[in-house]
Formats: sequence, C-alpha cells, structure tokens
Amino acid sequence: MITLQELEHHRIEVQKTYASGELDYHSADFRQDGPLNVRAVAELLGSEIRIRGQLRTRLKACCDRCLAPLEFSVERDFDLFYRPMENIAREEEIALPDGESEVGFYSGDGIDLADVMTEQVILSLPMKMICGANCQGLCPVCGVDRNREKCLCAERRIDSPFASLKDD
Repeated sequence: MITLQELEHHRIEVQKTYASGELDYHSADFRQDGPLNVRAVAELLGSEIRIRGQLRTRLKACCDRCLAPLEFSVERDFDLFYRPMENIAREEEIALPDGESEVGFYSGDGIDLADVMTEQVILSLPMKMICGANCQGLCPVCGVDRNREKCLCAERRIDSPFASLKDD
C-alpha cells in the first residue's frame, strides 16, 4: 500500500516481486507464468499521487483463433496520476479536458500497488491473442485446427438453408 501519510514526508521507491497467482486478474483469459517484477517511484504532487516505473512478467494464454497454448512477455513502462475520489462530480456528467482521461482516482488513505499492477498487466494485453499472424484458426463447421491439418468442409457440399441462393 502506498499511503498518503508516508508520501507527505518523502517519495517512495518500490522494488517488488509478485509471485504467480498472487494477483487477482479478475477471471481473465490468461495466467501469469513466473514472477511479476516491478520497479516504481511514487510521489505526492499537490493532492495527486504520481506513480511511474516499469513492470515485467511472462503470461500464458490460448490463441483466440486456434486455441493453441502461447506464451509471451510483458514489459511495460507506466506514468500514472491519481486524484482523490472527492474531486469527482457525483451527480452530473462533465467533459474531461484533454489529457485528463489518463488520470485515475483513489479513495481512503492511499493506493494499493497490487491493484495498479493488475490493471497495468491487463492494459498491456493485445485485443486478440494469436499464436502467429498466419494462424488459420479452427474450422467453424468441423472444428479441425486448420494449422495442423487440411479441412475438407469447403470441398464437401454442406447443406444449408442458403444453398439455393448459390449460382451453379
């Protein structure tokens, strides 16, 4: 925990390692495969907390196209700003000025570094995790992995309600 009380006296330098399984990734479709190493500095700038640093870990997941297992490294630099929760307008919608969308909010006595690192790992993930740019995925008809064997569905005539629309 990075506390306001400590930040009021001095900046905090963090070197921390989170073991695999120690962080809760909120039922994500990957798992941490090895330690998550974090180096960061936290400081108080007025009422804002600034946390900047780097994280590094390895993740395991399944390819979104063919379901093959894949491993990849995550290395991310971050520079984050957090404001007190009471700075948020509660009942009204407001437009954020440019640059404000990168600001987070905290409540209570400070910020839990584990929550920040969990968020940063999730944000570092690609939209689609694929084993390779040329992955052909699974056949939607027979389910065969088209990277490993040839699918014959296209060669076979598959009866469908739209077959009569096809020009012969």
